Amino acid sequence: MHRNTLLGYLVTCALAANIPLACATPTATESNLIGDPGRGKNLYQGCQACHSIEDNDLGPKHRGVVGRHAGSVEDYNYSQALKNSGLTWDAATLDRWLTNSSALVPGTKMYFQLDDPQARADIIAYLGQLK
Repeated sequence: MHRNTLLGYLVTCALAANIPLACATPTATESNLIGDPGRGKNLYQGCQACHSIEDNDLGPKHRGVVGRHAGSVEDYNYSQALKNSGLTWDAATLDRWLTNSSALVPGTKMYFQLDDPQARADIIAYLGQLK
């Protein structure tokens, strides 16, 4: 059985039997891959050329990015395109952003593409833990 199908089956059975789930709900991207936050933390090191978890750098800080409105971190100079995008950073939007940021928001200052869907899912899972 496929990993995602098995996980869905187990969660469905647990909920049907009224069994509380003690583990965190995994982050699924638009491609329905389950992200590994530990691997995502290691992969995030490549993002640190421009980003920091706690501080604005060349790019805005990432703590609390999941659930945040795009272009809303104070004291960061976003492109007008991103400020006006109306996006909220959730798993699906972040997956599209990391796939091709300038295709999602033409005119953005960030030009980045991460072709590996599992790597995107892992990074998104890691970012989702940073509240």
